[in-house]
Amino acid sequence: MAEKPLLQLPFFFCFFLPFFSLLVGTANAKSTIEPCTGTDSCPALLGYRLYADLKVSEVAALFQADPVALLAANSVDFSVPDVENRILPSGLFLRVPAACSCSGGIRRSLSTRYTVRPADTLSSIAASVYGGLASPDQIQEANNIQDPSALDAGRTLVIPLPCTCFNSSDNFLPAVYLSYVVRQGDSVPAVAARYSTTVTDIMNVNNMGSPSIQQGDILAIPLPACASMFPKYASDYGLIVANGTYAITASHCVQCSCGPGNLNLYCTPASLAVSCSSMQCSNSSLMLGNYTSQQTAAGCSVTSCNYGGFVNGSIVTRLSASLQPRCPGQHQFPPVIPPPTTVLRDSFLAPSPSPAEAGGTITTPRSSVPGTSTLPGVSPASGPTGSTSSVRQLSHTRCLFALSLVLLVLLF
Repeated sequence: MAEKPLLQLPFFFCFFLPFFSLLVGTANAKSTIEPCTGTDSCPALLGYRLYADLKVSEVAALFQADPVALLAANSVDFSVPDVENRILPSGLFLRVPAACSCSGGIRRSLSTRYTVRPADTLSSIAASVYGGLASPDQIQEANNIQDPSALDAGRTLVIPLPCTCFNSSDNFLPAVYLSYVVRQGDSVPAVAARYSTTVTDIMNVNNMGSPSIQQGDILAIPLPACASMFPKYASDYGLIVANGTYAITASHCVQCSCGPGNLNLYCTPASLAVSCSSMQCSNSSLMLGNYTSQQTAAGCSVTSCNYGGFVNGSIVTRLSASLQPRCPGQHQFPPVIPPPTTVLRDSFLAPSPSPAEAGGTITTPRSSVPGTSTLPGVSPASGPTGSTSSVRQLSHTRCLFALSLVLLVLLF
C-alpha cells in the first residue's frame, strides 16, 4: 500500500488544532488555594452568573444561602414586598455570601448541597448550574463517585466551592475575598479596574508569575471592606461587609452597611417586619444607629448608639462618646437598586457586570430556612499570597482524547 503523502499532515494538524487547544485550555484551568489549619471560618463571596431565569429564593437555595443576605450583599433592596419570589434574569452576575471553612488543609465552602435531576451530568452541574465554580472532578471526589456516567436522579451531592480568607485583610486593611470565574475576553487589568484594585495586588494574592489568565481560571479578588469588632461569643463574630454593600444579621433585625464615604461599619435596625429584642442603648433615649452632637470650644461632642453583636438571641447595643473635629452630617448609605429584571450584555473585553449595571433606578435604603436545591432550567507585596492549583476537567478531556485517537486510526 502506498504511503500517504506528508503534505496531508499540515491539513490534519489544522483540523485537530481546535481539539488540542480545548484540551490544553480546559486541563490547565487554575484556582487559587489557601492552605489552612484548625476549624475557623470566615465570610467570603462567590461570583456567580445565573444560568437561567431564577427566583431569588431559588438562587439562595442553590447555595444554601439566606435570600435576604444574598440581596444585601448585592445592594438590592430587600424590603420590596415578596422579594424572595422576584425573578432574576439569566446572565445576571451576583455576589453570593458563603462561609469559608478549613477542610482537608485548604479553604473551601462545603455547605452547598445539590439534588441530581434526571438529565444531569457532573459536567453540566459544574459548568452550567454552578457556573464553573466547581469542576466535575472536584464534585466526583467530594462525593466518592465511582462511575460519573451513572448519576442517580434524586441523589444529594456536596458541591465544593472555592473561597479564601487570608485573615480577612489585604495589605493590612480589612478585605473580603470574591471568588471570580474568568470569562472569555477577561484580562487581569480589566478585572482589576472592575473591582477597584491593581494588577499587582491580584497577582500577589493569586501567586501569579505573570498577568496571564484563561477562561475557567478562578481568581481571588480582594474587596475593601468594613470589619466588625464584636466579641468572640457573639453569633455574628467576624462580620465583614464589602464596600458599597450591606449585610443582614441578628435574625434579620439589624442591617450593617459599608461606605460610601469611609470604611466604618454602620449598623441600624433592618426594614423588615420581624420581632426583635430592644435596640435602645441603656441609660439613654438613643436607638441603634442614632447619635447626638453638640459643638463645643474643643470640637464636636458626639454620643452614639452602636451595635455590639448578637449574643444569646439578644441585640447588644453600646453607648459611646467621642470628641470630633467637626460635627457629622447626615449619614450616607450605599445606594440600593430594585431587584433587576434585565441584564446589560457586557462587551467582549468587559468584566462581569454588577447588579447596579442591570437596569433599574438606584435609591437609598429605608432605615427562610434554606434547603436542598432542585432547580428548573438548563440541566498581595505585603498582602496575602495563595498557591495555584490546576483544576482538570478529566471527564471532558478523556472524551476528546478518545475521539482524537479514533480519528488518528482512521486517517493513518
